[in-house]
Amino acid sequence: MKKKEVYDFLINYFEREMPEVETELHYESPFQLLVAVILSAQCTDKRVNLVTPPLFATFPTAELMAQATPDAIYEYIRSVSYPNAKARHLVGMAQMLLQDFGGEVPDNLDDLVRLPGVGRKTANVMQAVVWNKAAFAVDTHIFRVAHRLGLVGDKATTPYAVEMELTRHFPDETIPRAHHWLLLHGRYVCQARRPHCDQCGLKEVCKHWRSNVL
Repeated sequence: MKKKEVYDFLINYFEREMPEVETELHYESPFQLLVAVILSAQCTDKRVNLVTPPLFATFPTAELMAQATPDAIYEYIRSVSYPNAKARHLVGMAQMLLQDFGGEVPDNLDDLVRLPGVGRKTANVMQAVVWNKAAFAVDTHIFRVAHRLGLVGDKATTPYAVEMELTRHFPDETIPRAHHWLLLHGRYVCQARRPHCDQCGLKEVCKHWRSNVL
């Protein structure tokens, strides 16, 4: 099966099964989503959603978080991964938003990655979720699923290479949803240690299935 046929099959499948899809992180503003995505690095969305309600109740805006100390933020996020570094990043991020962007989260990659704690993946999440831009954030789930399904070639050995290949093959208008499609598929079906191939509707086009199961 040609690669275009695989992508077409996948898009048709997910548009039928997941026509409306969104991030599982809880937030009420672009600033709060940015905080949640920073916290989610190497941490589950479930854990982040447990710590953000009290954090946002006290520091709902960049203005308020910029006035906090990392030690104060740490007390709210101590149960996430790397809480010391993330506490420093959150305070620094909020302060830079005030100093350089009028307290508003910027809507482009170059400005987003200037913020403490924000890398390319986080910036792409923000662009796709908040502004519906054709920005493909590649996390460990998407990296794994893209290779197992055969959406990317064996030479795509970095998240950036996977991002570039996925972006070339998915139509721009599907990319914001495609990020969630592949992420949720990896989180709940195509899991790292034991993929639930018996529950997968993509077996017909899956490179991993053909190579390891058939």
